[in-house]
Amino acid sequence: MKNPGPYENPIASGGEFARRPGVSGGGSNHPLVWAGVVLGMGFGGLADGIVLHSILGWHHLICASAGEFCQPTSIEQLKLENTQDGYFDLALWLVLLAGTAMLFRAARSAGPAWKARVLFGAMLAGSGMFNFLEGLVNHQILGIHHVLPGSPHQLLFDMLYLANGAVFFVIGAYLVRWPRSAAA
Repeated sequence: MKNPGPYENPIASGGEFARRPGVSGGGSNHPLVWAGVVLGMGFGGLADGIVLHSILGWHHLICASAGEFCQPTSIEQLKLENTQDGYFDLALWLVLLAGTAMLFRAARSAGPAWKARVLFGAMLAGSGMFNFLEGLVNHQILGIHHVLPGSPHQLLFDMLYLANGAVFFVIGAYLVRWPRSAAA
């Protein structure tokens, strides 16, 4: 069998990628999928930190105040909560750095499996995974903060955050596993 040229589809021509499971359409073990999941977790965390922590000011990573609404009552508390948010953002920056390195590694061996749909789906799934796990652990199990603390609808906001994570994950996983015939 001849080797496909750089612009031929090795899957359709029976080339090497046709025999490798998970490579053709972005199976869950493909490096592009893993890079997308890690990038999605980083971007999902930054969306939480930037929008909910910094712009809306609904909560911080750890609520240092004893008040019902998790709002700092002194400059010292605000500084502490902002510092904790800063460490959270630094950790997410490192996650994004790792995801970028993984993306470059995936690009070196991209072949025909490099599809924007697969990367976007993996990033969406990673973002949903972050939201769901962060909401479950920090909001429900540890109770270190809530989406909108002190609101009469606090539990509703927490559940919507969890639902958002689950929906993003399901849509993203579907995009990663989308049948080849539908992607053509």
